[in-house]
Amino acid sequence: MNTKFLIDAIVHQTTVLIAQLSTASGIRAPLSHVADQVFLELSREIEAQGVSRKVVADMFGLAIRTYQKKVQRVTESVTSRDRTLWEAVLEYLQKQGSSSRRELLARFDRDDPLIVGSVLNDLVGNGLVYKTGSGESAVFGITQASDLARAVREHRRESLVSVVWVMVYRAGTATRAQLQEQLGVDDTVLGEALETLIASGQIERTGEDAAATYRAHSFVVPLDSEHGWEAAVFDHFQAVVRAIGTKLRRGAPRAQQQDMVGGATLGFDIRPGHPHHDEVLGLLRRVRADVNELWERVQAYNAEHPLADEERTEVLFYFGQCVTPPDEE
Repeated sequence: MNTKFLIDAIVHQTTVLIAQLSTASGIRAPLSHVADQVFLELSREIEAQGVSRKVVADMFGLAIRTYQKKVQRVTESVTSRDRTLWEAVLEYLQKQGSSSRRELLARFDRDDPLIVGSVLNDLVGNGLVYKTGSGESAVFGITQASDLARAVREHRRESLVSVVWVMVYRAGTATRAQLQEQLGVDDTVLGEALETLIASGQIERTGEDAAATYRAHSFVVPLDSEHGWEAAVFDHFQAVVRAIGTKLRRGAPRAQQQDMVGGATLGFDIRPGHPHHDEVLGLLRRVRADVNELWERVQAYNAEHPLADEERTEVLFYFGQCVTPPDEE
């Protein structure tokens, strides 16, 4: 088994996904922490598999003392960088109303002028900011009267609320400290997300202060919902990873007919007029309808006959469909 090849291929596909997520909806998400976060979480997970620190250090090509120092440094810094120049420029323009290129370069004089210029061009290209004139006298301002900077912050807050909801649901029960460690967000921001979920009845809290635990009895992102897609993506991705990881841990990577853990990927080549054209394209709709109907029946039964934690067996079923027309290949 060429494990290194498999790891390299998965890393590449993951970076493609991260690149697309980081620019979704016109938002430029912070990425400065990604390399450190990958190192820290990967090292923790390998150690959790029972591998000694000396061996983990060797796997990273580091001496043990260098590895330990890097873990310490990254642990201290990985949660602190959650703001980009892109956001800072946008918020500054919102506060000022408008500003010349000269004023902007003076305001962000610690940043590379080329990067500041690229950020301004990107904001103008996205339609979030307008530009009048040229050169250093060019004036930049917020395109709309609405508070776009606040919209960016609100977008991130709504995203966090949904992600916290699904993490609590999948964990069964979770403490605030556990959620903060996994998410790496400011404790105040996490607290606001938890209170929002409690107020809406999406999660419930048992206990107080540091001893409090949180539980969610369901997690649903309705079709056509404007918010929560981030949590749905996370939930689907996590389900795939958990299924693969569970199969690897059990030492049975081969698929068998009687498997209850695993997955399958099938590709169909069709064209307009193909006798099975509509049947193939309708797979997602039909499977979603069948699974949703079963899920609703299970939820209704569980509401009348609550499950004790020691009896609860969780079954994660994931499915998806991607259609790539000839002009997108």
